Amino acid sequence: MINFKKASEIALNSAKSKGASYADIRIVNTEDENISVENGASKLLEKNNSFGFGIRVIADGAWGFASSSDLNENNLKKTADLAVKIARASAKLKKNDLVLALLSKTKDSYRNPVQIDPFTIPLKEKLDYLLALDQLLRKTDGITSASAFMDFRKESRFFSSSEGSQIEQMLIQSGAGIEATAMKSRREMGKRSYPDSNGQYECKGYELINELNLEENCEKIAQQAKALLSAKDCPSGIKALVLDGAQLSLQIHESIGHPLELDRVLGAEKNFSGTSFATLDKLNKLKYASDVINVVTDPTYPGGLGSFGYDDEGVKAERKDLIQDGLLVGYLTSRETASLVKTSSNGSMRAEGWGNIPIIRMTNTILIPGNYSFEDLISEVDDGIYMETVSSWSIDDNRENFQMGCQIGWEIKNGKLGEMIKNPTYSGNTVEFWNSCDGICSEKYFKVWGTPNCGKGQPGQNARTGQGASPARFRNVKVGS
Repeated sequence: MINFKKASEIALNSAKSKGASYADIRIVNTEDENISVENGASKLLEKNNSFGFGIRVIADGAWGFASSSDLNENNLKKTADLAVKIARASAKLKKNDLVLALLSKTKDSYRNPVQIDPFTIPLKEKLDYLLALDQLLRKTDGITSASAFMDFRKESRFFSSSEGSQIEQMLIQSGAGIEATAMKSRREMGKRSYPDSNGQYECKGYELINELNLEENCEKIAQQAKALLSAKDCPSGIKALVLDGAQLSLQIHESIGHPLELDRVLGAEKNFSGTSFATLDKLNKLKYASDVINVVTDPTYPGGLGSFGYDDEGVKAERKDLIQDGLLVGYLTSRETASLVKTSSNGSMRAEGWGNIPIIRMTNTILIPGNYSFEDLISEVDDGIYMETVSSWSIDDNRENFQMGCQIGWEIKNGKLGEMIKNPTYSGNTVEFWNSCDGICSEKYFKVWGTPNCGKGQPGQNARTGQGASPARFRNVKVGS
């Protein structure tokens, strides 16, 4: 196999010789390890490795893309030629020639900070730890099912473009979680997950496993799962709502992150993922949220699952404003879409592996913390509900109206947490909901929550994203059915 720099030269030169005005290549190697246990036995022991390259070109003013897992000279040329042919076929349907926002040539490398490479830890050690967690969960009487998992990913990327950029990156990501279920019947069950319903994922090594304090939380979530069986149903009405960081992470993802993807705003995702109400005429005009809301996209945040050095167009990661003091001020952009709004790309183009073309994806979408303690946030509520942990969600194609469900909740009466409630839900309109926020907890309570399975695109791609949040309070929200 030839080295990556030589391979990129062959591919890019071949594309240009066939008439491409621009070309780039990504060579990607991804190693995954997935381990899970359930009820005292191993459930999944899986290792995968995927290697290949994707070539993206512009010819006759349109995109073309082709990929292959065979990195030899003849195949590099053949794949580059195919990408150009696809671009020329696509050009027959174009309305205008596409234009890329300017980008300076870059030669650099990036590795996310890692203390312990998870792939150096013996499989037996990982499995034994998960089985121990599973046993701790099942020590609580009444728990009918328990599970624990770990996921690890190591991905190396080499990017090179006809503009002269060459960038090498290495990313290591880890995830883990536990879950306990108590069941009376198929219709009566209590389920609790920790740290969230998908666990927690970060751009870190095996050190994350210790940081999550899984052992210390086994008894707590098992007891809560059992208690949910006798908890009261979620009341219905208009109330104050306090969300924990994990649930607010999903709310940010679905009702801020996705609506501000500029390809979606421009209609590119209409047939699959939908559109967005946050159209270009609303930029710098729409009061998206209350004055306490400030949101940024930040792929530089340490440990965030959506963190990296450069996106898949070679754009350097940087923090950019999306919402300032409640006002819509920015979108997630690519070089192509950024040129349409006369700005530079904020580095939001990423692909799942080597076999897909990059599309606009969330990085770390972060709600800037406020200055409340959790106790003070609750103390200012006379009648409300506090909800924790994602359970279910639904949002319309235009990202305007939603309904969310959580695993557990507590009533808030006269500034104090009261009775536990089961199956808590809330619903609303995106702009009205975010404008009802009047308090956010401080940095002390802040975490960037990882989403390992964000779906988008045709053909469908999964992306790994992060959403940063502290618990927050919303007024006059519809709760219950």
